[in-house]
Amino acid sequence: MSEANRPLKTILLPRRSFLKAATVATWPLLGVSTGLAHAEPGTPEGSSPAAPAMITRQVHPPNIEFPFSSLDSFITPTERFYIRSHFPTPELAADQWKLRVEGHVERPFELGYDELRKLGSVDQTALLECAGNSRIFLKPPQIGVRWEQGAVGNAKWTGTPLSLLLARAGVKPGAVDVILEGYDKGRIEAPSPPSPGEIHFARSLPLAKAQEPQVLLAWKMNGEELTPDHGYPVRAIVAGWYGMASIKWLKRIIVTDKPFDGYFQTFSYSMWRRDERGVPSLAPIGPIDVKSQIARPAAYEVVPQGSRYRVFGAAWSGNTDIAKVEISTDGGVTWNVATLDAKAAPLSWRLFNFDWQTPQRASRVTLMARATDALGRAQAMERDHDRRDTMITHVQSIPVFVR
Repeated sequence: MSEANRPLKTILLPRRSFLKAATVATWPLLGVSTGLAHAEPGTPEGSSPAAPAMITRQVHPPNIEFPFSSLDSFITPTERFYIRSHFPTPELAADQWKLRVEGHVERPFELGYDELRKLGSVDQTALLECAGNSRIFLKPPQIGVRWEQGAVGNAKWTGTPLSLLLARAGVKPGAVDVILEGYDKGRIEAPSPPSPGEIHFARSLPLAKAQEPQVLLAWKMNGEELTPDHGYPVRAIVAGWYGMASIKWLKRIIVTDKPFDGYFQTFSYSMWRRDERGVPSLAPIGPIDVKSQIARPAAYEVVPQGSRYRVFGAAWSGNTDIAKVEISTDGGVTWNVATLDAKAAPLSWRLFNFDWQTPQRASRVTLMARATDALGRAQAMERDHDRRDTMITHVQSIPVFVR
């Protein structure tokens, strides 16, 4: 069911009320811990604070967030990787699972789990980010899942390139889209007619994107079989695109000779695009935009005055590497270049850190991170409202108390 229309059954952990002048006036403290994920001034040597628990945003179906303040590694462990589901998790067994390839092809076929694995495999380290990640920053508040910063993760995926299956099927001339459909299904009661009723979760890729070698039908995550909530037995991994394209629990691959107009393609996970006259029309979102997030200090964390603090976080930009991250400790007035992790990794995030000399006096400080990718695209300072409730990539303000 669409984020925009599902009545949420959300478990919220306690909040605190902060000053109305807060840069982010309604930021909940879900998953924010005052225990440090890294050795910082004031942390006893040798201590190992427990990582914050995963954050349940919705119970049925499961929507669970990684507490971004606990980020401490390039690869996100599977048990710490966010879960985004629109419908209940289907119960599937690998020995009974079937995938159908059909549509605008010369040779439709069906194959099972073992046959798919015998076609060969590749490993691809890739970031997935929910298109609604950071929705808590939107004003006015949106009715979709209220993710903070943790609907994102970086994992090693193992699977078969989708292009091998398309080649086996023989794509006919004139093909436009490749629809990926999951076994998961449910009812949608749209706010305006006609309601699509019960549907499977499905999205399409342009044919050229579907044929790229990094688009996988994956059966492993971080070297182990997929878990049920992460798409067992087989899911798509569309590296460089927002997570809604990486369909879990794959059931069908359908090649079409016209654009796909499914609910999650045209209404949900879409944005306004304007023509030369400024007239808007809805268009599906796809590639991940440039973005950075500060993990530590967390929002409203208290840091020691007159000390050195390691500001830490991650930045990413779809198919392109991150070239630079800048940090502001005065609300965007001045900027300093952060240190990037030596490992350049397109399709993944790049970790960064900045050695911050905290103020000598008690104060409230607003931290910001701004990324620029290898193509020269800089993270926007202001929100583009034509993006509706998705692609929340503008620079985020992190209020911190110095005491």
